[in-house]
Amino acid sequence: MKTAEKLTVEQIVEQLRQDYARFPKDQTYSLYAEDVKFKDPMNAFKGVELFRRMIGFIDWFFGDVQMDLHSIEASAPSLIELRWTLNMDPPVPWSSRLHIPGRTELQISEQGLIESHVDYWNCSRLDVLKQVFKTDN
Repeated sequence: MKTAEKLTVEQIVEQLRQDYARFPKDQTYSLYAEDVKFKDPMNAFKGVELFRRMIGFIDWFFGDVQMDLHSIEASAPSLIELRWTLNMDPPVPWSSRLHIPGRTELQISEQGLIESHVDYWNCSRLDVLKQVFKTDN
């Protein structure tokens, strides 16, 4: 979705719904400001190019990546909140599946672009690491 006109929050929500359904493939990076601020329990950086690279790494490094979107709503004029579970196979020689439930808060700029993307996990990093060694999940 490349466009010069400002998107409404409703249009951004609908595009994000589509993006999460095919995550990590074919994400719509044009929704993000060039200097978007990203933070999650593992990373913190600024810039849409680094965001693109991080998503590309997830696609390359992990197997069978699936993002289950549970809800998405505009909770304020410039805030979009998402609830999701990220599922993926770590690159280990045994059968293992990671399940990371969490939520995202997106701040929308006056220009109609995502200027801040903050992910929160509903589990600890240690809980995720333990899943790597659990073979019956």
